[in-house]
Amino acid sequence: MTGILPSYQRFVNGVPVPSISRRSFRLREKYLIVSVLLTFAIVWLGALFYLPEFKSSSSVNDSVYNVYKRIQKAGPELLMPPPLAQHDEGRFNVVGVVRHGEDGDDPHVIEDRNRLRAKIEEEMGMKVLERPQFDVAPSVSSSKGPSKPPVDALEEPAVGAMKAVSQAGAKAMVKADSQYVPVALKPGANPDLKHKLETVKEMMRHAWNNYKLYAWGKNELKPMSKRAHLSGVFGGGDLGATIVDGLDTLYLMGLMDEFREGRDWVAQHLNINDVDSELSVFETTIRFVGGLLSCYSLTGDSVFKDKAAEVADALLPAFETPTGLPYALINPSTKASRQYHWAGPNSILSELGTLHMEFTYLSDVTGRDVYKKKVDRIRETLRTIEKPGDLYPNFINPRTGQWGQRHMSLGGLGDSFYEYLLKSWLVSGQADEAARVMFDTAMQAALDKMLRVSPSGLSYLAELKYGRIFEEKMDHLSCFAGGMFALASTTLENTLSDRYMDVAKKLTHTCHESYARSDTKLGPEAFRFSGAVEARAQKSNEKVYLLRPETFESYFILWRLTKDEKYRDWGWEAVEALEKHCRVDGGYTGLLNVYHQTPQGDDVQQSFFLAETLKYLYLLFSDDTLLPLEEWVFNTEAHPFPVKGKNPLYRGVEATDVEREDNQL
Repeated sequence: MTGILPSYQRFVNGVPVPSISRRSFRLREKYLIVSVLLTFAIVWLGALFYLPEFKSSSSVNDSVYNVYKRIQKAGPELLMPPPLAQHDEGRFNVVGVVRHGEDGDDPHVIEDRNRLRAKIEEEMGMKVLERPQFDVAPSVSSSKGPSKPPVDALEEPAVGAMKAVSQAGAKAMVKADSQYVPVALKPGANPDLKHKLETVKEMMRHAWNNYKLYAWGKNELKPMSKRAHLSGVFGGGDLGATIVDGLDTLYLMGLMDEFREGRDWVAQHLNINDVDSELSVFETTIRFVGGLLSCYSLTGDSVFKDKAAEVADALLPAFETPTGLPYALINPSTKASRQYHWAGPNSILSELGTLHMEFTYLSDVTGRDVYKKKVDRIRETLRTIEKPGDLYPNFINPRTGQWGQRHMSLGGLGDSFYEYLLKSWLVSGQADEAARVMFDTAMQAALDKMLRVSPSGLSYLAELKYGRIFEEKMDHLSCFAGGMFALASTTLENTLSDRYMDVAKKLTHTCHESYARSDTKLGPEAFRFSGAVEARAQKSNEKVYLLRPETFESYFILWRLTKDEKYRDWGWEAVEALEKHCRVDGGYTGLLNVYHQTPQGDDVQQSFFLAETLKYLYLLFSDDTLLPLEEWVFNTEAHPFPVKGKNPLYRGVEATDVEREDNQL
């Protein structure tokens, strides 16, 4: 029978290979095979036992959330939504925004949420992990009844703000009664005002969320390209300029979740000494030192104070000149400093003169006089130097102390120097009398020599060169002057007060006309007065709108001081224009030509759009109790500083013993 049945015996090189049958296994081998099989069975059963569905619900939550946190820490390239904020009513916001009032159905918020999900899935190539919904008890409970429902951040944000700060777990925070609690509107406020404030607030969310989505940790956003802007004033480094610049705006709007995530980034990732590229001493001071000090004043969180000192320390080598006037640029890593190539050997008046508020306040809150000494020396040099016609040229050599070309302006290159003379006096509690004297002297000369009136009656500030009118034009940067002159008029009664207020109103009207006469209803970078042309740009590089805030700053201050409703009306016109022409899917863009009905965007969301433009528009529609002008002074980047002697949040300290010893040496 064997020879008849088919054979499956294998052959190798003609030699039969013996087959293996069950009878060939010895007893010991059988035990070994059984042991292996039992081991696999035990491992398999154990794996089943430890799967999430075999565990308790709380354990599942913990394990999934741990995975979520690990992926979240992987960096901006694997961006996950922040932990969802649970409110008493049980609603969640996917993009991490604390929602107040009735904006949960806002189509812009829904749009942002959907795009955020799509971006995450695209970048990660995996299913998005949803954070489990924990059954968390309210942070403030009462045995007498249910917890209080969420409050509206516009009308009564005190409870919400304190709760958010408490949930942040920021151990460096001082006790709650020394924090500033922003209240935008009193209960029962005009619904129209509430709508306008909510609109500006939603604009801030849109700008912030898209920056977070596409450029987190970088300096600025390209909202049309949806990527980081690497060629701005701070270059391609990871300094988070938009984060630092926008933090106090988030705080004032009651966007505490966003504020907290920005605060944590500053604490963990803002390391200026690691930057190996040249930074502007001026821009770094007004945006970083100013923004951090403002947040310290509002919250008392020492992280902001320490980081402000760290940034200022990195800038100090630029002041090592024979006159004490700083160079324009500094490399924090190498400590090398230099001037702009286009300025030759000169420093810029507006830049070296716009450090006083930040450095003086930093000395007061740290107890270290080194910062104040630097700016006091600048002040003394400029106070004693001979000034042509009581005005200050825009260029000065820091090695020789000699003026450069005699070009004078209240626009670019000169503007904020004069602004800081007034504001240094204001923020000192009117103790810095030298600054006010310098301001009044210079402004009397400026109004006599620069103030012009067009044939149709528009007032503007022309530019001078060697004492004569150089150009019949006014920069958008000059449009802050309306607010500046209004503050000067109402804070000190002198022979110039009435003239200051008259000029303030006229200049602000002219700046509004530059907006009203464009097709987009947004103002150009510069506008001219020559022949039949009035308050309009003529050159292509003047027709751009860079999301600038100066005109809105004057609207805000004039509204606070005059209560003329037209300033709020003008501000709302600007909000509508920004929404129509500047808003894109990825944020807000500047415009290349304000005289086109469908203008092309410049694809840059400037950090000052969050720091200044949206802040001033928000304050314009708020109650006067939100940052009252008697208690707060805004630096040139719109970061609020408390007035010394009038505001308990000034947070000044006495100089330390170590600092006194250093001073004696």
